[in-house]
Amino acid sequence: MYKIKETIVVEGVYDKIKLSRFIDAVIIVTNGFRVFSDERILKSIKKMAEETGIVILTDSDSAGFKIRNYIKQSIPENQVKHAYVPDVRGKEKRKREPGKEGLLGVEGIKDDVILSALKNAGCTIDGNAKSPKTGRAITKADLYKAGLSGGLGSHEKRNALAAALGIPMKISANMLLDILNRLLDYDEFCEIIQNINEEIG
Repeated sequence: MYKIKETIVVEGVYDKIKLSRFIDAVIIVTNGFRVFSDERILKSIKKMAEETGIVILTDSDSAGFKIRNYIKQSIPENQVKHAYVPDVRGKEKRKREPGKEGLLGVEGIKDDVILSALKNAGCTIDGNAKSPKTGRAITKADLYKAGLSGGLGSHEKRNALAAALGIPMKISANMLLDILNRLLDYDEFCEIIQNINEEIG
C-alpha cells in the first residue's frame, strides 16, 4: 500500500474501489456530475483541500475535464494538484460497451500508471514528495516556438507530445504548461520536441 497525504478526488465509486486496493488515502467521490448540484460533496472537497490539500484524478474524457475544471475553480490554487491519466482506448471489464469517447476511465487504468500520475502531480507518497524541477521554467513562448500552439500542425505536435508523456490530449495550454514544468526541465523539453519533429518530419 502507498500512503498518500493528499485527499484524492475521483468521479465514481469504482474508481475509489480501484485506488483503495493499493493506495492508503482519503478518497472523495464526486458521483459524476452530481458534484455540480450536491453542495455537500463540494463542501467536503473544500474542507479536505484546507486540511490535506487535494489531488484531482478524473477520467481523461470530456466529462472528466468538466468535473476537474469545476472543482479547480472552486478551490484555491495552492490547495489543488492535478493528476492525469493518459488517453487509453478500451472498456472496463464490468461494462458491456465502452464509454462515449471510447477511453478507459480511472478504474480501467493500470496501477503503476495511476501511481506515476500521482507522483508527477507532486503528491506526498510515503512521506516523500516529488522534487520540483530546477532551472529555467518552460513558458507559453516556448510552446509557440516549438510549434505546439498557434501554427500549422500544432495540434498534431501537441498530440504527439501528450502521447510521449502519457497525458490526455484534451488539456488546455495552461494545464499543459503546469504538467511540463512538473515533469521536465527546459533541456528535456527541447529534446522531446526535437524527437517529435524528427518523427513527424
